[in-house]
Amino acid sequence: MTRTALAGGLAAICFLAGAIPASSQPRPPAPPKRGPDVLLQLSIAAATSGLAEPYKGVTRNGSVEPGLFSIASTGVSTEPVRIATGRFLASLSTEQRWKTLFSVNDEEWRKWMNQSFYVRQGVSFLEMTDEQREAAFGMLRAALSAKGFQQTRDIMRLNHTLAELTDDNFDEYGEWQYNVTVMGVPSATEPWGFQLDGHHAIVNYFVLGDQVVATPFFAGSEPVTATFGKYQGTSILRKEATQALDLINGLDEPRRRKAILESSKTGDKNLTEAWKDNVVIPYAGIPAMELSDSQLQQLVTLVELYVGNMDDGHARIKMKEVLAHMDQTYFAWIGGTEPDSAFYYRIQSPVIIVEFDHQRPVGMRHLLDPAVPTTQHVHIVVRTPNGNDYGKDLLRQHYERQHSDARTL
Repeated sequence: MTRTALAGGLAAICFLAGAIPASSQPRPPAPPKRGPDVLLQLSIAAATSGLAEPYKGVTRNGSVEPGLFSIASTGVSTEPVRIATGRFLASLSTEQRWKTLFSVNDEEWRKWMNQSFYVRQGVSFLEMTDEQREAAFGMLRAALSAKGFQQTRDIMRLNHTLAELTDDNFDEYGEWQYNVTVMGVPSATEPWGFQLDGHHAIVNYFVLGDQVVATPFFAGSEPVTATFGKYQGTSILRKEATQALDLINGLDEPRRRKAILESSKTGDKNLTEAWKDNVVIPYAGIPAMELSDSQLQQLVTLVELYVGNMDDGHARIKMKEVLAHMDQTYFAWIGGTEPDSAFYYRIQSPVIIVEFDHQRPVGMRHLLDPAVPTTQHVHIVVRTPNGNDYGKDLLRQHYERQHSDARTL
């Protein structure tokens, strides 16, 4: 980072914190607002390109590794989320339900986007009554852990802060700029699920019996911490940053050389964001099995932060799956390793991919150097590689079993 860029960034952050009086440091004008026609055109272009290929899944070499996922009872009930989703649907008007419900195998699953401009399907929190919003939150509480729900709500609140920082651009940002869709009919035996889709918060939640697949999962914010405004003091993804720094800085030099792919970070590095369902990502970094016992435990604890956003019972099931593949798990790093550094890291195995990325300013590009990644803009993504994002592999097996059963009748 140049001295000029650093000074500009510090000035902006100090202003946001109230350290520089508005009279001596006027806020630069926000990026111009975009009209609904422009947003729709951008959305159509993104979806057309993103869905050009049929779903395959994220892989390390272009080939899906078979046999990783199977239909099997977890012993963890999905009744709470099924009941909560039923209550949410019952709270909607006929018109709202009509635009919220899709079939369980609909391409709508793949039509999510973390960027603010995207025109989304389903019912928006903007049009919900207080009772409907509470029903939607009840569904999220049942699907997520207390931590995961709190994080999601804080992301929504920080989206309000971003609107405040962009000359009150509540047409594009804001706490209620989030949509819900439901795929299939909530059932104890048949596949179904739901999706929350909005700026910096995407929850995909597929259910089959008592099994759950809660990916792709996206979380992030710009800013990461609200230093003024309605939600001053709200902050997210701090542990995900500090615990990763503790891990990388605890490695000895030979291990650091393997883990760190690049020592400087000049752009956005996430590989599995929106429309990247089929991206190929070769393993990189240091194998988990080359870490010391204490370092390996730090890596496991770091993964638990991400898996732990789903409900506690199913998070334990997922962590068992993750631990069973630690001998094929890799940890990779790009960027600096100081507390104020912008960095990227990835944890990758056959059954999970976690990405954390400090990105360049977008909504705050009038306040910070738009060419330099900042710790005030973070994206994280969790994926289930090898064909099981959105529960696709489980759904395929379910249909095959149904077909096989029908042939025996």
